[in-house]
Amino acid sequence: MFASTMQDFPLTVTAILRHGRRVHGGSECVTWTGAAPRRATFAEVAANADRFAAALSSLGVRAGDRVGTFCWNTQEHLEVYFAVPCSGAVLHTVNIRLFPEQVAFVVNHARDRVVVVDDSLVPLLGGVADRLETVETFVVVGDGDASPLGDRPVVRYAELLAGHEPGYVYPELDERQAAAMCYTSGTTGNPKGVAYSHRSTFLHSLAATTPGALGLSDRERVLPIVPMFHANAWGIPYAAFLSGASLVMPGRFLQPEPVTRMIAQERVTLAGAVPTIWADIVRHGEEHEIDLSSLRRVICGGSAVPRALIERLRDRYGVTVLQGWGMTETSPLAAVSHPPAFVEPGTDEDLDWRARTGRVVGGVELRIVDDAGRELPWDGEAVGEIEVRGPWVTASYHLDDAPEKFDDGWLRTGDVGTVDRYGFVQITDRAKDVIKSGGEWISSVELENHLMAHPEVVEASVIGVPDPRWQERPLACVVRRPGSTVRAADLAEFLAGRVARWQVPERWSFVDEVPKTSVGKFDKKVLRLAHEKGDLQVETLDR
Repeated sequence: MFASTMQDFPLTVTAILRHGRRVHGGSECVTWTGAAPRRATFAEVAANADRFAAALSSLGVRAGDRVGTFCWNTQEHLEVYFAVPCSGAVLHTVNIRLFPEQVAFVVNHARDRVVVVDDSLVPLLGGVADRLETVETFVVVGDGDASPLGDRPVVRYAELLAGHEPGYVYPELDERQAAAMCYTSGTTGNPKGVAYSHRSTFLHSLAATTPGALGLSDRERVLPIVPMFHANAWGIPYAAFLSGASLVMPGRFLQPEPVTRMIAQERVTLAGAVPTIWADIVRHGEEHEIDLSSLRRVICGGSAVPRALIERLRDRYGVTVLQGWGMTETSPLAAVSHPPAFVEPGTDEDLDWRARTGRVVGGVELRIVDDAGRELPWDGEAVGEIEVRGPWVTASYHLDDAPEKFDDGWLRTGDVGTVDRYGFVQITDRAKDVIKSGGEWISSVELENHLMAHPEVVEASVIGVPDPRWQERPLACVVRRPGSTVRAADLAEFLAGRVARWQVPERWSFVDEVPKTSVGKFDKKVLRLAHEKGDLQVETLDR
């Protein structure tokens, strides 16, 4: 082997912290409070990270120990994001929207020794505090009542910082050691733990700043509405420190009214959230005057983004939507829907490309395979399960072999779709959600997106239900706009002009809301269970 002359420089979160502190120290982190926002420069955030790293050492946290967070998106959470991994410990961001038994499961499974909790979330965490087997200390952000946490030691975040000085000497770390952990949302069975390395986090952060991904720079003011416990807020916090993009942290204020005020007041240029958030904002804008003039782009992911939503944001507010695809296991960026260079911006063709799942991001390798494991062509027509590999894709789960999730070094995503010659992925469904009717496949995602393009439909989720003749048929669960009298027959006719008529559902159910998972995706297992129990009122049309 002919050796290179390059330095063996460790790719660590510590290197990201150093860069943000020294090069982009004047960029700011703004935390929304409902009143006057709190502001801190990146240099001040870094100094507080130093203090908290020293405090962790005083609490007995050592290399490899897990430190949980049960927090909103705030300045303090950002400081912990750096302090924990840079000190050699492992950051475990706990999903505050999991069921209580799942919260207890992931904290115990990760063996968190310390949990940092926002005071507004103390009652929620307190409900399971007596079931947390390994937690020795709670660190509370804020001065609210901490009594629901029980008898274990409780210290205040501000007091810990006050007791230490900046300038903590961070240890030299192996880039392959774990930096952070996230657990999957646990839609089937218990959540699974994914441990990100320093190296994977550094490379993912670099990729996020590129034009083919989020395109962050120090000219951006970024609002991560996506929670910091959801795949590390899609990598935005670390990518911001690398690029100098200022961060606007929403805290617990995630409703359309405060979010649109944040965007207007702080002149946000880029924001990230799941489609349901943007749909709520668009509906809010129909009844209230909102100012989105500073907002140039939104990154939208977590579930398929309806074309109608992309069109409404473009036409009403001049906002460009970038659809992103990935999962907890991919850190999460794997594909982003930047149209190819030959597409004219602002055209219907441009909109068509943006409505696709996304183009594979550099650093990720992707293939589709059939049921026998044979690789299929990138022709935009062959449909198979999507598999990925790369430096920020997990190769296993924490304390869980799960061999069914891996295929000869590739991660089986469970998503089914096509890839075209330009590297654009189009997911047609989750493997478990595809509807097989009379030997033919029906995409529930496609039906949902067409239904949500109807002006009187707020949300729509389609599930497969047993059928005596066709084995399975689609059931459309629809949320109508307030005051709407649109009928199932009207929606069926609307669909008939957009999909093959045999794919149009005969079974319809009008519901008050579509149940969501902890990360805002449609929770189809809840709908399936409701149908099995007879809790859905179903109308059947003639075929």
